[in-house]
Amino acid sequence: MTENKENYSASNIQVLEGLEAVRKRPAMYIGDTGPKGLHHLVYEVVDNSIDEALAGYATHIEVIIGEDNSITVVDNGRGIPVDKHEKLHKSALEVVLTVLHAGGKFDKGSYKVSGGLHGVGVSCVNALSSYLRAEVRRNGHVYMQEYAYGHPKAPVAIVGDTEETGTKVLFKPDPSIFQETTVYNYDTLANRLRDLAFLNQGIHLTLTDMREKDENGNPKSEVFYSTEGLKEFVRYIDQSKEHLIDDIIYINTERQGIPVEVAFTYNTAFNENIYSFVNNIDTIEGGTHLTGFRRGLTSTLKKYADDSKILEKEKVTVDPADFREGLTAVISVKVLEPQFEGQTKTKLGNNEVIGAVQTAVSEALGIYLEEHPKQARTIVEKVALAARARQAAYKARVSIQRKSPLGGGGLPGKLADCESNTAEDCELFIVEGDSAGGSAKMGRDRVHQAILPLRGKILNVEKAMEHKIFDNQEITNIFRALGVTIGTEEDPKAPNISKLRYHKIIIMTDADVDGAHIRILLLTFFYRYMPELINLGYIYIAQPPIFGLKKKNSRSPKVERYIYDEKALSATLAEYDDPSKFDVQRYKGLGEMDPEQLWETTMEPATRTLLQVNIDDAVEAERVVSELMGEQVEPRKEFIQKHARDVRFLDI
Repeated sequence: MTENKENYSASNIQVLEGLEAVRKRPAMYIGDTGPKGLHHLVYEVVDNSIDEALAGYATHIEVIIGEDNSITVVDNGRGIPVDKHEKLHKSALEVVLTVLHAGGKFDKGSYKVSGGLHGVGVSCVNALSSYLRAEVRRNGHVYMQEYAYGHPKAPVAIVGDTEETGTKVLFKPDPSIFQETTVYNYDTLANRLRDLAFLNQGIHLTLTDMREKDENGNPKSEVFYSTEGLKEFVRYIDQSKEHLIDDIIYINTERQGIPVEVAFTYNTAFNENIYSFVNNIDTIEGGTHLTGFRRGLTSTLKKYADDSKILEKEKVTVDPADFREGLTAVISVKVLEPQFEGQTKTKLGNNEVIGAVQTAVSEALGIYLEEHPKQARTIVEKVALAARARQAAYKARVSIQRKSPLGGGGLPGKLADCESNTAEDCELFIVEGDSAGGSAKMGRDRVHQAILPLRGKILNVEKAMEHKIFDNQEITNIFRALGVTIGTEEDPKAPNISKLRYHKIIIMTDADVDGAHIRILLLTFFYRYMPELINLGYIYIAQPPIFGLKKKNSRSPKVERYIYDEKALSATLAEYDDPSKFDVQRYKGLGEMDPEQLWETTMEPATRTLLQVNIDDAVEAERVVSELMGEQVEPRKEFIQKHARDVRFLDI
């Protein structure tokens, strides 16, 4: 140790040049190296094309998923400059693709607004790709340059002539970086392009998947185009919900030099759904534009309600959150110099945006309320209903507040708690039924694993009023077991997870239709009432085996092989010389396994498989939950008909 200290000198200081830093620490630049980071590469390239569209030069953007999971992005913009860079003495195309913090987004003469202000976008894509080819159409020529792992293979060369302009980038993600997967998900990319079409009306975005072709050999393809922008976006999000008002309140203006576009409406549900964007970037953590919207909405609605005396007649006291119940809104601002909190750009920090958005919303909403008295009254009556429900819910919530065991309101009686008090090391298995709960209790690791059996199906929170939810015994048990209460300093309705007792919450249900239904009900509950647990990566789904192989006529209860995937059954049987010597047991319920089997297959950390629940696309998650769990039957029917061919196993 002493020797190392004595030898510490300038030679120990490493300087990473070029794109080495990106390859060394990729997660610092793109968030992670899992599926999320993989798809982020596409967004970085597409965002450059969108910036060209915002500047008024591009109208068509095409994304192609190759058969080899390569990605091609083509636009009809001006094309990346190819002339020699004065400072670096090489083609501007090479500079953009190989130098961090280089790009046209810093020159406000070229781009008034842009999403990529950090200058690490397409160069990061290049650094994390095993192969990249850039083609630029401009000045009557086609220019091309190829790269491997961020390094140019040859100088920029002219490979043809053309009258068109634009940029074409093809890249293959490096499997040594993206070790989890290099396979692109069509739906994930489609959702992102759909959002971009809504946010940028009048731009054609095409997604083509060369991996999937119809009977005529034509690849799967979809065009995303919007004529009404955010108004269509709100209708899309709210399509499975019952409208409170038919109108979409729409604002498209500029305040303090900041373009502000907002669309919102009200539905009969009990949740607030607000999606915010800055320069087309989804700010999932909100920021100053969201603050401005909420202030403008609340103050304007409260003033109208006070002037109309509606709330006075209803004899209720309202809270700011009451004005947002049943609200669906999309906010999009264009900021010249966006200041994001963090490299991942999920929260806007520009203070000047608060006043701009607040003023725009207040003025437009004030005019709408005056011109539409019937709709205005309907909204205010909804606010009054929300206030009454909030008061009833408050009384119900009191019952779930975690008290000391001596106070009589402590942990639920059926919870078999673990011995450890360190939340990071503790797991809670939420188990379907007392039978499976009994096996899990006997088979578990008592130090780190707790078991909470549930009786039957919990309440569908998507269809129930808040006070009914907090009156439900099973839901109350979940709150108490987790140590989660309701109410924070910022929001009296938000979950307080400061005393969360487990950092792994594992849903463990039977492998049948009822088990799947219970699993979905629990996921809906966590999505609506504890979304922070999903965002933090604390929610998991257990994967018990579906089949067990036993030797025929054997007196031993020993299971030779467990099979976790229906598709793997025939492949597993084919491994044996004589498959007929084995009986296949179908495990429909967890209770069919004894404690040792349940531990070995599903609960032991060293051998089990868990699915982590996460939300890749907030808009799509909201739409699907509303569609499948809401009051409207027709959207559910359409979903079933659309996906009927995808069913591989039907448990009757």
